Amino acid sequence: MYTSKLRLELTTVIALLLLVGCQQSSHEIDEKVQSVANGSNTTASFNWFEYSGNDDVFSMPHKSGQYQNPIVSGFYPDPSITRKGDDYYMAVSSFAYAPGVPILHSKDLVNWSLVGHALTRESQISMQGRSVSEGIYAPTLRYHKGLFYMITTEVYGKGNFFVTATDPAGEWSEPNLLPEVGGIDPDIFFDDDGKVYITHNNGPEGEPLYNGHRAIWMWEYDLAAKKIVAESGRVIVNGGTDLAKQPIWIEAPHVYKINGWYYLLCAEGGTGYDHSEVVFRTRSLSEPFEPYVNNPILTQRDLDIDRVNPITTAGHADIVQTAEGDWWAVFLATRAYDKTFYNTGRESFLLPVSWENDWPHILPQGRAIPYLLAKPAIKNHDAIDQEPLTGNFSWRDDFVSSQLNLHWNVLRTVNRDWLTLNNGQLSLDASAVALRDNQQPAFIGRRQQHMKYEAKTSLTLSANQQFSAGLVAFQNEKYHYYMGVKKDSGDYQIFLEQVKGGVTSILQSQNFTANAGDEVQLIMSGDKADISFAYQIGDGAPQSLVKHADGKMLSTAIAQGFVGTMLGLHSRLENNQ
Repeated sequence: MYTSKLRLELTTVIALLLLVGCQQSSHEIDEKVQSVANGSNTTASFNWFEYSGNDDVFSMPHKSGQYQNPIVSGFYPDPSITRKGDDYYMAVSSFAYAPGVPILHSKDLVNWSLVGHALTRESQISMQGRSVSEGIYAPTLRYHKGLFYMITTEVYGKGNFFVTATDPAGEWSEPNLLPEVGGIDPDIFFDDDGKVYITHNNGPEGEPLYNGHRAIWMWEYDLAAKKIVAESGRVIVNGGTDLAKQPIWIEAPHVYKINGWYYLLCAEGGTGYDHSEVVFRTRSLSEPFEPYVNNPILTQRDLDIDRVNPITTAGHADIVQTAEGDWWAVFLATRAYDKTFYNTGRESFLLPVSWENDWPHILPQGRAIPYLLAKPAIKNHDAIDQEPLTGNFSWRDDFVSSQLNLHWNVLRTVNRDWLTLNNGQLSLDASAVALRDNQQPAFIGRRQQHMKYEAKTSLTLSANQQFSAGLVAFQNEKYHYYMGVKKDSGDYQIFLEQVKGGVTSILQSQNFTANAGDEVQLIMSGDKADISFAYQIGDGAPQSLVKHADGKMLSTAIAQGFVGTMLGLHSRLENNQ
């Protein structure tokens, strides 16, 4: 099977042969066509990709009426939620992956589907040169008077901006830039008097008093004029809940007005093990915000670090009220192994919100976040087709659509000129850009959503190829695995490349004899800190390439940054490494 570009070249060759009155047999013409195909030495062809996960915590028996935490597993961090009628929408961070800002939809707060992205065009987003944990941070999603607003930060790029849409699953507007608003994690709040406010994290007034000393700022925004009200910016929280205790990394603000009170929810303590959620309130936005004496209202840092199947790093919450009047919180947390290691990134969880003396409570301190609990009491929601985003499931792409599945991501730009879908095959034009580079490689990835998983693909071998192609476990530029196939001295070679701490090593390579057009399956199996690689030639038996490689290097604790592991497909020019 050929790419669209190659099909055009083949059509031209055949037309020229017919034009000059060539009387060759169809067999001879096929040989010429095949020689053109063999001469295209830079296109890799994949037949399908399959992912499956099988975590113990997802095998626990469910009682009737219970839901599973996390509600969305894998790298879906910093969730922000809004409601339009009976529909709930959630936006999450995407960092340097494109398209940017996944948009998810639900009818019941429990079952979610990925329906689109807010940043899908080069005029909206371009992050060439960025590392994978840079780019788009912490969106806030709000619905107001027929329009959805998504406000976010492009770090080292546009800075803070917002886009709008009438349909969150459709096209979003061009960015509305906010040059006066610095820092990260912007929130947009629509007051009942018609005024609009933007709240965000930034440095304090003057010099920071200690490492991690940040502040929450608020600005009034003129929605009609599409600009910040001049000189309206002010600090509403300095440092955190108690400056005398030197709290760190106050961020992720969300403002609400509920029963006459203005509430400010913020994350505090950093994104690691000490992460938490805190709340403040005031009767008037012209008056100071008061911190709750029983903060934090959500954390897991006070639990035994050696507990079984721990949920950790909880914080960065947003709340929503159902049509029935109940309040629920979405927030990020992680499922860890060996105390503080996780490869799946920060995931989205759900818990009910209760109220005491007009203060919200998400989870009492000292209590573990449950994996299973009672579903929200949401009535009369329409049944919709749901895809599995949590629990144990399998996912397969046979590349039969003309559009790339929404779950596939590319790096840094939305450009996909190097990718073709045609007749049940995905073709990648190999690039000189490697996964360790800060440019756009020929790579597509989908999220690792389980601690224990298997990913595999089928690759069609090419003749005289000048590239490698294969399966990737990608955490970031300095920490990833690439199991590829290339030509070597007339034979084919399968190899496992490890990039660890920025150092590239070939852990194993094996030559094998096969013919152009044959299929090779590549298989990757992970289980927490362990990862193994195997392959299968045609209908032969699977053969091990590397067993028990270091899977822990794909964890955030080792690789650092803010993303989770992506599993996917890659092609690279081997004579331009």
